[in-house]
Amino acid sequence: MSNGNASPFIGQHVLVRTYSAGVHLGELVSKDGTNVILKGARRLWRWYGAFTLSEASQKGVAKNSRIAAPVPLIELTEAIEIIPTTDEARATFEAIHEKA
Repeated sequence: MSNGNASPFIGQHVLVRTYSAGVHLGELVSKDGTNVILKGARRLWRWYGAFTLSEASQKGVAKNSRIAAPVPLIELTEAIEIIPTTDEARATFEAIHEKA
């Protein structure tokens, strides 16, 4: 990946909204244009308790939200929004465990 599109969020836990693959949470490893790689990524399938993704990234989500089990790495194309998450928000994400 090139350094021309380096993100200030590399190494941080972020929420990524994509054009067609939904919303994902994880540590931003790299960014090249609209392609991003996340480590320890989970898909935010359905959320409650936050009106927008911006609010979810800052305040978190309610317990009845659905967040998929993590994958070690994922490459997402067509990322259209990358938002760093707060410790408060991450605590709510980590409290949600998808049942098999």
